[in-house]
Amino acid sequence: MEEGELPWLLVNEVGGIRGILHSHVPFLKKHFHLITMKEFLENRKDVGKMVQAIYLWWHKPVIDKELLQSLPNLKVIANSGVGMDHLDLKLIASFGVKMANAPRAVSSTTADTGMALLLASARRLVEVHNISISPSMDYCEADILGVKVAGATLGIIGMGRIGYKIAVRAKAFEMNILYHNRTRRKVHEEQAVGATYCKKIDSLLQQADFVMLVVSLTPQTHKLIGKRELELMKPTATLINISRGAVVDQEALVAALQTGVIRAAALDVTSPEPLPRDHALLKLKNVIITPHLGIKTDKATYMITEEAVENILAALNGLPLPSEVLPS
Repeated sequence: MEEGELPWLLVNEVGGIRGILHSHVPFLKKHFHLITMKEFLENRKDVGKMVQAIYLWWHKPVIDKELLQSLPNLKVIANSGVGMDHLDLKLIASFGVKMANAPRAVSSTTADTGMALLLASARRLVEVHNISISPSMDYCEADILGVKVAGATLGIIGMGRIGYKIAVRAKAFEMNILYHNRTRRKVHEEQAVGATYCKKIDSLLQQADFVMLVVSLTPQTHKLIGKRELELMKPTATLINISRGAVVDQEALVAALQTGVIRAAALDVTSPEPLPRDHALLKLKNVIITPHLGIKTDKATYMITEEAVENILAALNGLPLPSEVLPS
């Protein structure tokens, strides 16, 4: 690459379901020469030598050994979110390529999504909305009652950056807060939000009126919530998942919802996404499902791209990456 020439950045596509947003393109073009996967595949040999960075948007393009081998000058891959479970981090590192995610950009918006799902489920908003717009609507039945949020106990599983921001929001709703995490938060952090640490996840499950999952998907958290864990929860409890669909055993969840083991579920993530149109979860009234909305606001998505650019430029200039992710 000649001096003054912009570094080449590979993206899946512009627009569409898995492409970077059109509104982000001018900002990206200030810093990079953009190449789409279609353009790359049409001239793999020549273009591959030029690409120094990849920006993943909704897990695309797929990073595999074949792609890495065809990009000899690749220095960094920036992910448009926090979760890295779709990437083989050790494989990527073996090619000398650095990796970064975007934790700063997503935390507040994802926490908002978690609280929105909690409130919507507690007050049965989707169900009563459908009643309200029904052609046969005359009045709302007196027994369509929600659950009071103030004074209820929220159990947060995963008290990282997002989990803590959920606790901040829950405190404002006058909720009692329990949390389970690999490492305990500092005492002053707990006191700031009124959170109580549960060393054992079982203790949290048994006490909480709402259980919110905010963990990364790892081999240790795969199907973290299964039949046993659901049966530990109160029959009046609600499960909220804003992490990854595979953190929950969905067959066990369906059975628990159908038989009254728990009251309800609110899910921003499923496995797979989207679910097959005949999946049992789609037929239950006590479930709210959203299409992985977590970060989807105009400001948050733009901040993600800004954070990705910051990490890519740091890597290309030999500087520490602000949000580097290392293989475990």
